[in-house]
Amino acid sequence: MSRPRVRLVVTADDFGYCPRRDEGIVEAFLAGAVTSVSLLVNGAATESAAELARRSGPPWRLVAARPRRLLPWQDGIPGGGGGRRRGFASGAEPQLQEDAREDPQSSARRVREELEAQLSCFRELLGRAPTHVDGHQHVHVLPGVCQVFAEALQAYGVRFTRLPLERGVGGCTWLEAPARAFACAVERDARAAVGPFSRHGLRWTDAFVGLSTCGRHMSAHRVSGALARVLEGTLAGHTLTAELMVHPGYPSVPPTGGCGEGPDAFSCSWERLHELRVLTAPMLRTRLAQDGVQLCALDDLDSKRPGEEVPREATLEPFLEPSLL
Repeated sequence: MSRPRVRLVVTADDFGYCPRRDEGIVEAFLAGAVTSVSLLVNGAATESAAELARRSGPPWRLVAARPRRLLPWQDGIPGGGGGRRRGFASGAEPQLQEDAREDPQSSARRVREELEAQLSCFRELLGRAPTHVDGHQHVHVLPGVCQVFAEALQAYGVRFTRLPLERGVGGCTWLEAPARAFACAVERDARAAVGPFSRHGLRWTDAFVGLSTCGRHMSAHRVSGALARVLEGTLAGHTLTAELMVHPGYPSVPPTGGCGEGPDAFSCSWERLHELRVLTAPMLRTRLAQDGVQLCALDDLDSKRPGEEVPREATLEPFLEPSLL
């Protein structure tokens, strides 16, 4: 049976986290393994990363801003690769919801002001607004944040975001229990964010993968399997757009890196290097080609305009946003 055709964006997250991370991302990009790069707006190496993108000229596909500190609270999030990643998506929810209930206007204002400040910072660094914005650790789909996030992006004319909804991630038995719980929470929040995102005209790819293939769990077999899983039920012969979230790089060396508190354990581990090796090895690209997957950049995509339901079948419309660089 023929499979649906897939146009796949491979996005390297957290450009600007530290020089060693950036070195690995550049290596993966030049090898053709990464097709888009997201800039961590307030990373330790953000300015040098932005300068690298400016000097590199048109071939760079730097299209995303990833604001990290949208909220004034944080908690440790168990990650898919050793240690604990810093983020917002699990431990922050009770505090976020409590604050939103007690003072929703003040809570929304703080999120909006921080997001707008970081969008302005991106514009100052690169001379233009991003075409794609999402949140570090998927904070942008959190209840109480997604609505304000969507409003701010609409006001800034940003029309593309990431919907981190990876179908079937709860059945990925190779994930450790905390990592699987985190991935399921992200998937749940992403489903709930579809409505606010749609109402404010945001777009995203038809499918997303990366929660089940992060760090030590990445392999050519698992990436191929994740894509097959999210495409189940799609009619043969259709063309879908998909995004693969990746984190290639060389291990950070403390104290350099991070967003003010130094690099986290996952960043310092071998797992970033493992992703870099899997992405640049011939096996993955050979497997993707066999599966009918075509690599492309975000600004090359035809993107669907989301409806009321979570996107499944492909209904493609032109995505007309220009490349950032």
